[in-house]
Amino acid sequence: MHSFARAASVAALTAALSVTATSLPAPAAASATGDTSSAYPQRWSAAWSAPMMRPSSAPWFETWAVRGFDHQSVRQVVRLGTGGKALRFRLSNLYGTTPLRLSGATVGRAADGAAVVPGTVLPLRFGHRDSVVVPAGGEVLSDPVPLPVAARDRVALTLWFDGATGPATYHQLSMTTTYRADGDHRGDTDAAAFTDAVRPGYGSWYYLGGVEVTGGRPVGRAVVAFGESTTDGFGATVDGDDRYPDLLAERLVAAGRPRPVLNAGIGSNKMLADSACAGDSALSRFRRDVLDRPNVGTVIVSHGMNDILRGGDQICGVDRDDPPVTLQRLINAHRALIRAAHARGVKAVGATLMPFGGAPFWTAGADRLRRDLNEWIRTSGAYDAVADFDRAVDPEGTGAIPDGLHAGDHLHPGPLGYRVMADSIDLDSLR
Repeated sequence: MHSFARAASVAALTAALSVTATSLPAPAAASATGDTSSAYPQRWSAAWSAPMMRPSSAPWFETWAVRGFDHQSVRQVVRLGTGGKALRFRLSNLYGTTPLRLSGATVGRAADGAAVVPGTVLPLRFGHRDSVVVPAGGEVLSDPVPLPVAARDRVALTLWFDGATGPATYHQLSMTTTYRADGDHRGDTDAAAFTDAVRPGYGSWYYLGGVEVTGGRPVGRAVVAFGESTTDGFGATVDGDDRYPDLLAERLVAAGRPRPVLNAGIGSNKMLADSACAGDSALSRFRRDVLDRPNVGTVIVSHGMNDILRGGDQICGVDRDDPPVTLQRLINAHRALIRAAHARGVKAVGATLMPFGGAPFWTAGADRLRRDLNEWIRTSGAYDAVADFDRAVDPEGTGAIPDGLHAGDHLHPGPLGYRVMADSIDLDSLR
């Protein structure tokens, strides 16, 4: 997981789907079983997740990943996709080269900005201890926290590091503000100490790979939105929770069919090749980010655009001679994901790639490859269902996202474009 394959074949990457990507280390072994307390014997369900990435200096906006943290508190806010009587947190050191020492953590109901609702702050423990060491390449689950939550509630997790962490495993594009304070402020309910936030405000999540809940009203199995920046939410409103997976979750609640919709998108991610700053390839990370989440019923796959648009690892400024991207290689990769999903009883919905006429990366050849892949997704019958994002945003087939639906770059949707995407999904296609 710490090296890059320069020319891995689709067959080799497909084989990697059968290999467990992470393991739960000894410091939280009891938590890893989901049986830390007889008070919570119910089934755990994923309520929120973020794909983890290796620390890097993103060329387009600032993060804290490379430097990490040192005698600092980090407060992160997430909106949950389902509710319950208790919750637990999945913390990852997947790309750490040394053990991660977490000195303490708390969770509470999020208020405005970095503030937490008074009276709701609870300690987060690991094997009944306040601190935990997450081994390099590993992850831990916290003990259950008795904080009742409902679908669409926002919770704030505060991590305290009484020492230097080194580079941080993280999720690069959160479109949600993360806050930092010098010293131990995990118990603070006001925001006074949390004066530091990355600008211009795209934000990142650090070490936080997932949130799980138990003890709530029965809901449908989780839907995982798996894709690139148009799934991750670039162009959405910062702190607005209006990416397409958020809006799909709202549709399900409004329809009386609530279920968590987990966002497994990574901006600039590729289907066929790992990237220094844009995550492991879709083939490499599919099991970890989709199939290993608890109680998953459906995956919506929206992937391949970055393979079509950019050769090698251009987005990260890395000169690399990758094999040419062809329609057949992309089809083989999609089929590999479908087979892996079906082997785990997960329904696979294929999403067509949206037009990008007017974007700086547009070429006739790239657009033809996109259209050909879309036609295969629509007509091959390989997917169990189709989410036709292409026709939803461009019903006239102009080859461009209409003004008002894109974020100004003719490539990424804005909030209204994400609404169109979410509204185009047939709720009956979700298991």
